[in-house]
Amino acid sequence: MLTGIHILLTYKCLYECDHCFVYSSPQAEGTFTLNQITNVHDEAEKIGTIEWIYFEGGEPTLYYPLLIEGIKSAAKRGFKTGIVTNAFFAATEEDAMLWLKPLAELNVQDLSISNDTFHSDDPESSTALIALKAARKLGIKTGSISIDKPHTVCAEVSGKPGKPVVGGDVMFRGRAVEKLTAGLPLKQWDEFNSCPWEDFVNPERVHVDAYGNVHLCQGISMGNMWETPLSELVKNYDAYKHPISKYIIKGGPAALAKKYGVQHLEGYIDVCHLCFDVRKKMLEKFPEYLSPKQVYGL
Repeated sequence: MLTGIHILLTYKCLYECDHCFVYSSPQAEGTFTLNQITNVHDEAEKIGTIEWIYFEGGEPTLYYPLLIEGIKSAAKRGFKTGIVTNAFFAATEEDAMLWLKPLAELNVQDLSISNDTFHSDDPESSTALIALKAARKLGIKTGSISIDKPHTVCAEVSGKPGKPVVGGDVMFRGRAVEKLTAGLPLKQWDEFNSCPWEDFVNPERVHVDAYGNVHLCQGISMGNMWETPLSELVKNYDAYKHPISKYIIKGGPAALAKKYGVQHLEGYIDVCHLCFDVRKKMLEKFPEYLSPKQVYGL
């Protein structure tokens, strides 16, 4: 049951992190207007099962007045609200309090802050930690998002060293495929015959962007809500009729590659790596369902 809508308020970000799913950067385009945000909230009410509205990016606090009005719009309709941010604004605790106090007054229920070496050279003294401290003083529920950089480790098999595998939390889609794959061990492509990350049949949340794309997973779209209202897309969505999800459900990205005869490498780091590579090669075949090109670095 769909209970959450995550608004990608903007693809723009101060940073250009190597692991970013959606290729955010200072040059990225695609930012919501207030009218588009309220449209999402209106449609969320029609769906009838939505509990949470999250604001993400890119970096949503780059458009702070828009973020505040979006939270007000969601709260007015009775939705719980959350924000995902890198807290670039928290140079000092005083600054962090200035930015976060309005969010506390609006009763934002969750503040997730990225705090890792992708966002700061020293996560132990980062702006994220300053923001976390300030948020807790203000009574905002907070949590850290920390992604370890990929590294090679040896798996154990029956207590003995096994084949090298990849450690860390990075999923190899988006910019990570371009920036972080070098030298990492690979698995045979046809081993990736299921998706452990997304429930395409009964998704609990979708991401929506300013272009209207309704993401089941970053770059796999249910459809475009500026062409078909979001409530109708959700009502009529059938994972087994979707030209991308139905094959991932049946046999992972390996099945997707086989079905459409997509040329591929013999080995990939993880399931996302194969899926991203296959989908990127199919953009022109399914532009409605594999979009936007921003997410594919184009």
